[in-house]
Amino acid sequence: MAHPSDSSRRTVTEIARELGVSPVGLRGWVNRDNADRGEGKPGELTSTEREELKRLRKENAELRMEKDILRKAAAYFAKETMR
Repeated sequence: MAHPSDSSRRTVTEIARELGVSPVGLRGWVNRDNADRGEGKPGELTSTEREELKRLRKENAELRMEKDILRKAAAYFAKETMR
C-alpha cells in the first residue's frame, strides 16, 4: 500500500481500484463527506438535512392524505344531515 502522503498525487480511480470500490462510488462518498463537513457546493444539503427533508416529505404526504379523508368525511356527513 502506498504511503498516505502519496494519496494526494493519485487519481480517484487508482484509489478506488486499490480499495476495491467503484470510482463513482468513491467520488460520491467524498462529495457526501465534503457536504457533511460544510465544504460542499453552495446549497448542497448535509446527510442530516437530507434525512430531515425525506422525513418531512413523508409526513407531508401523510398529512395531505389525512386532510383529504377528513374533507371527504365532512362532505359525506354534511350531505347526510341535509336529508
